[in-house]
Amino acid sequence: MSNQTTVTEFLLLGFSDVRELQILHFMVFLVLYLAALTGNLLIIIAIALDYHLHTPMYFFLMSLSILDLGSISVTIPKSMANSLMNTRSISYSGCVAQVFFFIFFAETDFVLLTIMAYDRYVAICKPLHYETIMNRRACVQMAASAWISVILYSSLYTGYTFSITFCGGNMVDQFFCEIPQLLKLACSNSYFSEVGVIAFGVCLTLSCFVFIIVTYVQILTTVLRIPSEQGRHKTFSTCLPHLIVISMFLSTAVFAHMKPISSSPSALDLVVAVLYSVLPPVMNPIIYSMRNKEIKASLRKLTGWRLFNKN
Repeated sequence: MSNQTTVTEFLLLGFSDVRELQILHFMVFLVLYLAALTGNLLIIIAIALDYHLHTPMYFFLMSLSILDLGSISVTIPKSMANSLMNTRSISYSGCVAQVFFFIFFAETDFVLLTIMAYDRYVAICKPLHYETIMNRRACVQMAASAWISVILYSSLYTGYTFSITFCGGNMVDQFFCEIPQLLKLACSNSYFSEVGVIAFGVCLTLSCFVFIIVTYVQILTTVLRIPSEQGRHKTFSTCLPHLIVISMFLSTAVFAHMKPISSSPSALDLVVAVLYSVLPPVMNPIIYSMRNKEIKASLRKLTGWRLFNKN
């Protein structure tokens, strides 16, 4: 029978034991982190200061950027600090906080993407009723409902995760406290207590995914009925960044959590974790700003950068 000891800290996976490679990891993550901060802050400031962007679509986009800032700030700074100080430890409470906030930001991100799909559906399929349906009060209520419901879910999930007994030591084979890796350390009798919470999370994600698919089938049907080719292109171009972001978010997250968990750390696990936890917050501002003339115009006024003068 495995020894059951009280865990007071966890040891995260280091990228390397070579000091030069640790510094390289720190620098790479620093560049990615600064890129995410800069891109998302620019979008937040541009939307907040530009009155022309005070519409439901940009309100949700600003909320998405806030979530992206929170998401990348949960995992990257601790990993950078560990590499810089040549350590691997994270306190028990720090690991709890990482799990809670990562679930919160990731799930709220996906719920918000679902709301954004509904916003595009109303704008394209019911344009005459758009201002009535997507009024300021409705937008705030939808965003608030997403945040509050996910806070409750994150609290429940985190509570169940850390109510388990850890029999497998305290070595987490990932650069942050990733739930699949934590569950590897659980006793078998404790692991099954999380099945209900995991099932609820899967149902929530699946329902959002089905809603998005149904919504975009309706949008595609409506767009194809537009007689003007230019009109079809303009309408669909507003949806393309959203579709790219959803595809990137889902493909990396689903692959990371559905693939079999290996008994020993692998490069694939590390790469996938970076893809779904770091890449979306870095890429989302680029995807939305490069495909959106209004955002580019606002950023051009805000920064004066020639980069945003191009169509």
